[in-house]
Amino acid sequence: MDIYFGIFLLGVTSFFTLINPLGVMPIFISLTSNLDKKQRAVTAKKAIVVSFIILILFAISGQLLFKFFGISVNSLKIVGGVIFFMMGMDMLQARLSRIEVKDDEVKKYVTDISITPLAIPMICGPGAITNAIVLMEDMNGFAEQGILLLSIFVVMVLTYIILLSSSKIIKTIGETGNAVLMRLMGLIVMVIAVEFFFAGLKPIVAGMF
Repeated sequence: MDIYFGIFLLGVTSFFTLINPLGVMPIFISLTSNLDKKQRAVTAKKAIVVSFIILILFAISGQLLFKFFGISVNSLKIVGGVIFFMMGMDMLQARLSRIEVKDDEVKKYVTDISITPLAIPMICGPGAITNAIVLMEDMNGFAEQGILLLSIFVVMVLTYIILLSSSKIIKTIGETGNAVLMRLMGLIVMVIAVEFFFAGLKPIVAGMF
């Protein structure tokens, strides 16, 4: 029983740290600032469902998928870094806040941002995917694997709750506060992007030599 609790605690703490819902929330706020409460809830739900499916998929068959397509985690980090940087640049210039969504385009917009950039790479990024693959490889038997998958589910639920609370934050800080927060987070996202990019590039360059 202690072993199962240890696996569950390891899974929850590691995935929560890597996904960092509190860091995702400002970006979620910026992307959904022109949506109403119900539409933001739908966006958060879709992003969480997509992220959960991807993490489960990689946890179960990640090693096989990487080998089959010839993909490395380092390559995933480089691509994630590029996406982060472009998104951070838009945030820094307040482009995301100027997105006006027409009533007949809301459904498509919600679906688009739910998948990218919210689900991939913000919630389900290279770190979370790698963690899912590595931890699943260390599990012995279906019971331990089930506990690990349960820990992923719990973190996804917590992330969903945190994203839903963003509605109150938007109402509290107002338009000016949202613009300031977005620019600040844009700078931080760009710094994270550089770290991701070079963390993936360094091993590849080292391997070439």
